[in-house]
Amino acid sequence: DVGAPPTACWGCSGAPRGSGSVPCSLSASSSPSSSLSWSTGMLWESPGAKECSLTCLWTSPAPTWSPQPPPPPGTLPPGNIFFLETSDRTNPNFLFMCSVESAARAHPESPVVVLMKGLPGRNASRPRHLGLSLLGCFPNVQMRPLDLEELFRETPLAAWYAAVQRRWEPYLLPVLSDASRIALLWKFGGIYLDTDFIVLKDLRNLTNALGTQSRYVLNGAFLAFERHHEFMAQCMRDFVAHYNGWIWGHQGPQLLTRVFKKWCSIRSLSESRACRGVTTLPPEAFYPIPWQNWKKYFEDISPQELTRLLNATFAVHVWNKKSQGTHFEATSRALLAQLHARYCPTTHKAMKMYL
Repeated sequence: DVGAPPTACWGCSGAPRGSGSVPCSLSASSSPSSSLSWSTGMLWESPGAKECSLTCLWTSPAPTWSPQPPPPPGTLPPGNIFFLETSDRTNPNFLFMCSVESAARAHPESPVVVLMKGLPGRNASRPRHLGLSLLGCFPNVQMRPLDLEELFRETPLAAWYAAVQRRWEPYLLPVLSDASRIALLWKFGGIYLDTDFIVLKDLRNLTNALGTQSRYVLNGAFLAFERHHEFMAQCMRDFVAHYNGWIWGHQGPQLLTRVFKKWCSIRSLSESRACRGVTTLPPEAFYPIPWQNWKKYFEDISPQELTRLLNATFAVHVWNKKSQGTHFEATSRALLAQLHARYCPTTHKAMKMYL
């Protein structure tokens, strides 16, 4: 299962600042009670349990875990890359870990901000999970609590969020994610990615852009917009004006598609790929494999074929809604296994120990 790392792990809260390279490097022996060594930490596995602990090994004291709420608008430097977890989960699965690691490696000079609703606030203990420990070893990764009420404050989504908490809806978590990403980019600007992406290339040259999923629909799994961009403002207004939480995708891909058509005064996406400063990128940029063919990620492929397939791709969307729970060998020639090995090698080494 691509999403089942051990869930009881202490974590070091970061790597030594000033280190020029990504600090985490795992290795393991076959002994069930042996230590699994990192370049900056050590992970010990108990012989009869899946409990483990990560201890930072540098000589100076490890930084303390002191989560802070997102800074107010205007205080974040340009170039932030955002991931969101709108459920209360705090144990990232391996694909989530790979998404963040690949983004951190592709953008070593940019903050990679992971906002998680389940993370505790100030002065609270950090959850004991392998995923948080591993991601904490990347100096440009920041793990922050996600306060949805604060995020939606002073936006068109504030009243909607207050009302939606008082009723049941079938797709509330994905709808919350749809709302959060557009509010986040409107308030702060930057790049948003779903947690089932694997980043292959630097994304910072992409501005005021989103990806085309098919000839009929756009997708918001990747978004890159400047702060306070009017397109994001229109998305928030449309979100409320045409709200329907009972139709899958209505507040996500369908919203972005209808707003872009209004933005460009077109009836079909084929009429325009860019207008008024907003660009839609072709499917191969982020969705080289359509969701209908998601099983291809678990099929063997040669390295040469892989290079050809992803030649024009910035990041690969794995369609986790379809693929979650699918098993594969971390050491196989499956397309997904090769992506993990190449673009998130630290996560990949952890996978080989637990899958």
